[in-house]
Amino acid sequence: MTTLGEALIPLLEAHGVDTVFGIPGYHTVELYRGLARSNIRHVTPRHEQGAGFMADGYARVTGKPGVCFLITGPGLTNALTPMAQARADSIPMLVITSVNAAPTLGKGFGYLHELPDQRGMTDLVALYSQRIESPRQLPAALRRAFSLFAAERPGPVHIEIPLDVLSAPAGDLAFEPVTAGPPPADPGAIAEAAKIAGDARRPLIIAGGGALRAGADVQRLAERLDAPVVLTINARGIMHGHPLAVPASPSLDSVRTLMTEADLVIAAGTEFGPTDFDMYARGGSVVPPNLVRIDIDRWQLERRPARLSIRADAGAALARLADEVAARAAGDGAARAERTRLAARQELGPAMHRQLAAIETIRDTLPGALIVGDSTQPVYAANLFYDHDRPGGWFNGSVGYGALGYAAPAATAAKIALPDATVVCFAGDGGFQFTLPELSVAVEQQAAVIFVVWNNSGYREIEDSMRAVGVEPVGVSPAPPDFIKIADAYGMAAERLQGIDGLAAALLRAQASGKPRLIELVIA
Repeated sequence: MTTLGEALIPLLEAHGVDTVFGIPGYHTVELYRGLARSNIRHVTPRHEQGAGFMADGYARVTGKPGVCFLITGPGLTNALTPMAQARADSIPMLVITSVNAAPTLGKGFGYLHELPDQRGMTDLVALYSQRIESPRQLPAALRRAFSLFAAERPGPVHIEIPLDVLSAPAGDLAFEPVTAGPPPADPGAIAEAAKIAGDARRPLIIAGGGALRAGADVQRLAERLDAPVVLTINARGIMHGHPLAVPASPSLDSVRTLMTEADLVIAAGTEFGPTDFDMYARGGSVVPPNLVRIDIDRWQLERRPARLSIRADAGAALARLADEVAARAAGDGAARAERTRLAARQELGPAMHRQLAAIETIRDTLPGALIVGDSTQPVYAANLFYDHDRPGGWFNGSVGYGALGYAAPAATAAKIALPDATVVCFAGDGGFQFTLPELSVAVEQQAAVIFVVWNNSGYREIEDSMRAVGVEPVGVSPAPPDFIKIADAYGMAAERLQGIDGLAAALLRAQASGKPRLIELVIA
């Protein structure tokens, strides 16, 4: 007899799943029945929050959904934070959980891991949550999830299977392939956008995370329009070093000036979120009046009206638009971009320049590396201004939902997914402790992540925020552990530096070792 849990595995394989992140439990035994005989790799994190962040990191570097297997109740609630982060950053994530037997649900009998309404709770965080009430529903449920990932703005999807359904005979469940794709750009809208662009004298492009995989199309359109390109945090790495690129936050006054002076803004794949466009909540965020928006999400287009809204995959629409617009002679686009870059960097100030130097040292020492960040001072500085050298190679959990503890598990999963890539985790001593046990996963999986810990002995960014508004700092100086000893306990080599002097040499030593390694930077 093939149970539903066993039948799930070949259906996932048919959808291209090659890795799942999960912690087996009493309520998920049936999910694992078919796993050992499959080609799917199982990675066991040390906490379900780690599982969710690993699924996120895996999805960001592969473009495929990250998949979690979690138990009923606490397994799922532990993963709600990563699901919320994935929702905020449009990361495809499939969370498959068990739930107590169908006849007991909502009765309050006190079964193990019982929640009043597990599906209803998850539905508030996920794009949607679906319960499988009979085996025959499973193929369609998976097709629905993977269709959403393929055709719409992605995010987390939750599928729960009651224990009695999970162990029920499944029979022969046929794979239902995904046929959906992103909506094509309306030719009339593209033609209108081309006309608007042709009339503009000072056009500007804003590329968001939705355009991350369309870097070549962004660059071609920018060059044809002689338009500077402002890159939001999740678009960094596009057009690295290009004269038209402005790898700076729209929260900065210099970037806002550039936007205000533009007579046309083409925004692709950005929601104009405050964590990018008004990072320090100072107000004054610029929404250009002459705005052309390209986004795959119809609701996003409705929330922020524009002169012209085009619902389509950003890459496809930008490619069509670049074909339609007439190429113009080089004008002042590069000069406008350079002026903004110089002014934006100056806005950071001396302290942030020192913090940014740590990130730029990593980039310059390890070209093409993935840098996965947490909420810590150098990451905040780089989010304001930083030009990464690889599309998709700079991402972090400090904005959007802003969950601490993101970097270590996400970086580990990125290295598992791309074993030939150099992957650096950059975290502060406070946030690093949120998911510190996931270091053991890197060792266990032989994932040679370079963990860089910015140890300033507390939550200094929060302390600065308190002082700035006249609040006496409280609770911002938790004593960090001895990270060198902890790394050693996990079987990981480590070294400690005073400041960032010597960081480049330490990075090269770590890379040459071919093993996970920790570098602690003690910051006075």
